[in-house]
Amino acid sequence: MSNTFKTIARFQYTTEAQIIKGRLEAEGIQVFLSDHVTIDTDPLVSQAIGGVKLKVLSQDALKAQYILERINKYAIDDEETPLKCPNCGHSKIGIYSTINTFKSLVAFIIGFIFAALPFHTRHLYRCEDCKTEFNLK
Repeated sequence: MSNTFKTIARFQYTTEAQIIKGRLEAEGIQVFLSDHVTIDTDPLVSQAIGGVKLKVLSQDALKAQYILERINKYAIDDEETPLKCPNCGHSKIGIYSTINTFKSLVAFIIGFIFAALPFHTRHLYRCEDCKTEFNLK
């Protein structure tokens, strides 16, 4: 048996990786996180270093990827119903934060200068099929 690890997923923040790590370990898969300490120390470097890498043993990679595919990656509402795009009606909706207003840009710059997290971000939803961006009301 080979004891080499294979990267099967990348996450922007450690908390996301820890949740998936727990799910995979519950299935008996050994998991290793790479670069999580660096990102916990300074979250702004996450994009630069490729995020937190979730690694599993090579022989468990297919099983782990199958488990990852079963986890819902799209946005749901409070009743756990998948969100629908107001334009096309599809449910492949992702959430993201954006810096497209003057207030969010200033907050980002201040956070970058003082090595802190931005304290003002706006979250939007985006349909992966038609690329429509929208807010929930």
